[in-house]
Amino acid sequence: MPNLPRNMVRRKGRPGYYFRKMYAGRVKLIALGTDREAACRKLRSLKSDGPPRAEMLVREAARRWLESHVAIQRTLPRDQKLARRRVEMYLDPCLGDRLLQRLTRDDLRGYRLYLERLGHLSPQSVRHILADARCFLRWCEDSGLIDRAPIPRKLLPRVQERPPDRLTDEEVERILRIPEPYAFICRLGLGTGLRWGELVRASASDVQNGMLIVHRTKSGKMRRVPLSPELQEELRLRVGRLLSIHDSSGFTRQVRNHSGVERFHPHQMRHTFACRWLEEGRSLEALQHVLGHATIAMTQRYGRLSDEHVRREAERDTGKVASNLASNRR
Repeated sequence: MPNLPRNMVRRKGRPGYYFRKMYAGRVKLIALGTDREAACRKLRSLKSDGPPRAEMLVREAARRWLESHVAIQRTLPRDQKLARRRVEMYLDPCLGDRLLQRLTRDDLRGYRLYLERLGHLSPQSVRHILADARCFLRWCEDSGLIDRAPIPRKLLPRVQERPPDRLTDEEVERILRIPEPYAFICRLGLGTGLRWGELVRASASDVQNGMLIVHRTKSGKMRRVPLSPELQEELRLRVGRLLSIHDSSGFTRQVRNHSGVERFHPHQMRHTFACRWLEEGRSLEALQHVLGHATIAMTQRYGRLSDEHVRREAERDTGKVASNLASNRR
């Protein structure tokens, strides 16, 4: 059966199309006729009680999506700029001249092939760009520009899971031996798991009752991060903004030069914090709250036990089994 617009259904054993809607808590069906095009026009009329929609190019609809949905829902300027670049660099050249109302699932599959054939995009980047296209089409459906978003199943490519990009214990020791104020920033990042933007905005006044209150987060939700006694003591003597350096590129360059850890970047401190949290036996659910993730699945990408920790646990369990067997023989 072809994909039908929202609220349009077929009835088993009966010809034609029907408008399905809830009235006073009950499902009511309104006959729309047997011709699909005429039924779609009648459905739009029943939904909007107005004239049929004018045809619109994908390019024009994408511009409206950027001006309304993206400008409101994506609060960070960086995310708004990224969405605009994805439209200008990929969506517009591939689908911009197509009529929005005539866009099909095959067009979206062709868009994925177009992105993959460019050659310079990683599977993860293709996935992000297609996720934006999916968000755009769903906004078009919610805004009444199209009857149903033509999003095929399994549009987004699968991406091979990668281990957390954590620092080793030896690398952490080298980083913490660098001069101030870079060492303090590393201690704060490794001790809280904050994103770089959250570190930059952190203030001494945000430290309350042994917790660091994190405002203006990526999700828009305030969260509390527990502080170690050592960090509490160090932060107690500070006033104003905690970081005197706001340029992540310059900070990264200085840490690499002083520590010799050439692969270092600030987000590794967040991954390292998450892995150490789990290695200390703390719960994954609490880690999700501390990191500010919407789902456990996202937290699992950050926190994972190291191979060395798993090996020690296995050796300890093996020792316990051997000891129990020896005791039973006695």
